[in-house]
Amino acid sequence: MLNPEQAEPLYIQLKKAIHTAITNEEFKHGEKIPTEIELSNRFNVSRITVRKAVEELCQEGYLVKRQGKGTFVNQAKIGRKIEHVIGFTAACAANGISSHSVVTQKEVIKPDADVQHKLGLEPGEPVVFIQRKRYGGDNPLMLENNYYPYKRFAFLLNESLEGSLYELLREKYDIDPCQPGETTLEIVLADEQKAKLLDTAIGKPLFYMYTMINDQNGQPVHVGKQYIIGDRYQFTL
Repeated sequence: MLNPEQAEPLYIQLKKAIHTAITNEEFKHGEKIPTEIELSNRFNVSRITVRKAVEELCQEGYLVKRQGKGTFVNQAKIGRKIEHVIGFTAACAANGISSHSVVTQKEVIKPDADVQHKLGLEPGEPVVFIQRKRYGGDNPLMLENNYYPYKRFAFLLNESLEGSLYELLREKYDIDPCQPGETTLEIVLADEQKAKLLDTAIGKPLFYMYTMINDQNGQPVHVGKQYIIGDRYQFTL
């Protein structure tokens, strides 16, 4: 029960109580939370106090309001330190979330000038382009677009790539993608194609992460152009 004698405002106490209920899965991800009236009666506070606590939790991404339906617990966010080379599978595992991948494209293509320069390729030298839809739990979370030098990574065309590609490279081919190069992060909006692939709405905010990854010897592994659903991912700088 909340304590009106404490110096901490009641709405902050209520906010912490609701957050604890989410963390302990009393309020489960994707489920509707009690109404304002129900929370008001349960914690013996005014509806104004409930509304303020809920609004702040919505702003922080823990709850989401759906017009005409109520307020729901948002999907868990995947935490990831942007300055470290950690793959998607490892990031999910670190957050206690299962992951898998669906390959949507795998082909040999001619790279654009930027990818050619970053990978140190000769003019006309091809790359292996691999696009995967990455799932965190049961939901699509990332559209991964990676470009690998063909001469060195042609073997990827014969791999299934449903699990961790970084683990595959380390364990089977003795290539450790451990050195980050240039990495940039910006917000973009999902166009029709990306919305369809990520099973989300057109105009949904996405993180666009451009990254260059090298191996243990400083040799280029891939250029990555990743689109990540923004409200389910959190980067730490």
